Amino acid sequence: MARSPSTPAAPTTAAASNAPGAEALPATYEAAMSELEQLVARMEAGALPLEQLLVAYQRGAALLGFCRERLQAVEDQVKQLEGGQLKPWDAA
Repeated sequence: MARSPSTPAAPTTAAASNAPGAEALPATYEAAMSELEQLVARMEAGALPLEQLLVAYQRGAALLGFCRERLQAVEDQVKQLEGGQLKPWDAA
């Protein structure tokens, strides 16, 4: 049976969780950003062996995708609350 056009596609983060050694993504944006910052610091330190560097890069890409999805979801909610348009923040 063919998938109907209204059926949502599986999230991109689900595919990443099937990769060997992939960990579950954090529950919150803040936790993901914290882990991503720590990961970047370790990678920039240059102390990771090549194999671990690749795993760290893949984890970082998954965390970045998760953060982008969360930010997009919040932006979509704000647009809905603002009548379909994003309004600039007032610097008051």
